[in-house]
Amino acid sequence: MNRLVDRLLAALLLAIGMLCLTRVYFALGGEGAGDAFASARLAFFGAAGVFSALAALLFWSGLLPGRSKPGPAIPLFGRGAKTQPRPRLRQPFAVVPFLAVLALVVDQLGPWWRQPQDAGKSLTAEQPASSAPKDQDVASAPAPAPEALERPEQTAAPPPPQGANPGASAKSAQPPSPASPSEVALAPSVSPPEAAPAPAPPQTVAPLPQAPPPLPTQPDGHREPVVWLAVAPDGHSIMSASTDRTIKLWDVDGKRLIRTLGVHKDMARTALFLPDGARALTAGDDGEIVLRQLSDGAVLHVFSSGQNGGVNKLAISPDGKRAVSGHDSGRVIVWDIEKGSVLHVTPGHDWSISGVAVSPDGTRAVSGSIEGTLKLWDIGTGKQLRSWHGHERGPYGVVFMADGRHLITGSGDYTIKLWDLDTGREVRRLEGHSGTVYALALSADGKRLLSGSLDGTARLWDMETGSETALFDSRSGPVYAVAFAADGTVLTGGYDRTIWDWPAGGGAGVVLFAGAPE
Repeated sequence: MNRLVDRLLAALLLAIGMLCLTRVYFALGGEGAGDAFASARLAFFGAAGVFSALAALLFWSGLLPGRSKPGPAIPLFGRGAKTQPRPRLRQPFAVVPFLAVLALVVDQLGPWWRQPQDAGKSLTAEQPASSAPKDQDVASAPAPAPEALERPEQTAAPPPPQGANPGASAKSAQPPSPASPSEVALAPSVSPPEAAPAPAPPQTVAPLPQAPPPLPTQPDGHREPVVWLAVAPDGHSIMSASTDRTIKLWDVDGKRLIRTLGVHKDMARTALFLPDGARALTAGDDGEIVLRQLSDGAVLHVFSSGQNGGVNKLAISPDGKRAVSGHDSGRVIVWDIEKGSVLHVTPGHDWSISGVAVSPDGTRAVSGSIEGTLKLWDIGTGKQLRSWHGHERGPYGVVFMADGRHLITGSGDYTIKLWDLDTGREVRRLEGHSGTVYALALSADGKRLLSGSLDGTARLWDMETGSETALFDSRSGPVYAVAFAADGTVLTGGYDRTIWDWPAGGGAGVVLFAGAPE
């Protein structure tokens, strides 16, 4: 029985709430809107409507206690402590909505609803036909609001005539002398002259940039971003690594996929050709460095980093006998590729490694970590030769100059820096990117530097002058990988899963190898 009563009471309370909210709806429609009293009424009925609907929900679901007899005492502390029921909650939840009904009746019968329907018209009749000046000065006209400029489809009031007389404007700004009631009654109604239509406002909203055309796709392409590119010693093929875990070998001349060379257990990071042109080293977040045979992708050896973590970057010596890997644990490991063994483990960094490089003579290596520290190592002994804070953020691109005495780094602080390794001094800084410089490649003659950035562009730099000579922008997302092709053109790979080929002098690029369909 109690349950039925609560259900009926809930239905009644819901009806009261709907009445209150309906009253708010019509109040928003303009019934006396603008005065403080109307705003107070709107707030009151809105709150009453919400309260009544809430009360209806509570009564319907039986969440308001109080009808059952009190049970045994409940402890206030300890595991058995529970919240004591509050029977008095039923009273305000039932009484307040009925007070709202009373307020609805009083509001409907109040004197504020007895305004004559033609009140606006009578007030107009008692005023002159037009109290606004006819010849307003252009200088006194208010400036258009910014919203009007942002919404050209909204038509504003026509501006005052351009030939307005300033003297007449000051005179017309004075209010006219009041007329007698008889004069108002006998005066014929004269409609003001129609103003000339205002010219259409100029377009002030900047057009949206055109979206780049959709990229071509191929079923055997990468399914996720391309994060590494390497060109074979003979220049006829390239390797790519992707976050889709695959390493792919491409035929540049035939513009086709030769084969998927291998698959890592986690994100693939690096793929490097060995000098013999028959083998490759690939590495990834699974912590494995895999020696593969290019002819068929066969695995020749697996170097496991074990507890040292995933392989973020990998570099090999020019003779192909040593490899240097940087790990997310902050360690740098030197490997003997021919023997398949570890030479040195250098726990010199406190943060994850972001970039590594090996000198042209194969005797030294440089590592950089994500907080901006750079370290120079002796590959033969594993000893640290120099350490300095080179960037505010990690150097992701690291390459040696041909003389072995200078180093180039590209960083998360958007800069590219040239270092003198003998002194650790910054020699030159290249600026222009607006995002992390994620990859660097140096031309064979050492005169040109190619950079790829998360700002979506690749840039070509003259190393003698430090000036930017070309910009490459596919408008399709960050660039994670760059390389020089054998013919001197520029290769890029990135977020769009595509490998691009760009003319060295700048200009539009072409899709060399497309990504897989999404």
